[in-house]
Amino acid sequence: MNLQIYSDGGARGNPGPAGIGVVVVDRDSGKKLEEHSVYLGKTTNNQAEYRAAILGLERAIALGAHSVELVADSELIIKQARGEYKVKNADLAKRFLELKNLETGLGGRVQYRHVKREHNKRADALANQAMDRLK
Repeated sequence: MNLQIYSDGGARGNPGPAGIGVVVVDRDSGKKLEEHSVYLGKTTNNQAEYRAAILGLERAIALGAHSVELVADSELIIKQARGEYKVKNADLAKRFLELKNLETGLGGRVQYRHVKREHNKRADALANQAMDRLK
């Protein structure tokens, strides 16, 4: 199974109430397999972005994916995952290691692609739904 995972995280305030959204799609059929909207509590935007990507890769492993394309609108997360940017923040480094360990669990068959926010609308909406549930 080849998966495409759209992930997004956000925080209202930085740090502030945060949520993540993840959409899992079968790349071969284009069929949406799963959607996740999870409230995280108080954290930063970057932590939320990492948590969304991590959940996406966890779901890929659980579904038995052979390859994954992780799509996100966070340039920081994508470029750090590709090794183009260094991870300087100690707390983000922990999340980065989680992400890389999951990548290893997928045999390293993970590609990371950055898109503009308008190409990640459903994951963004799910992240916002998670944050809205606390109002």
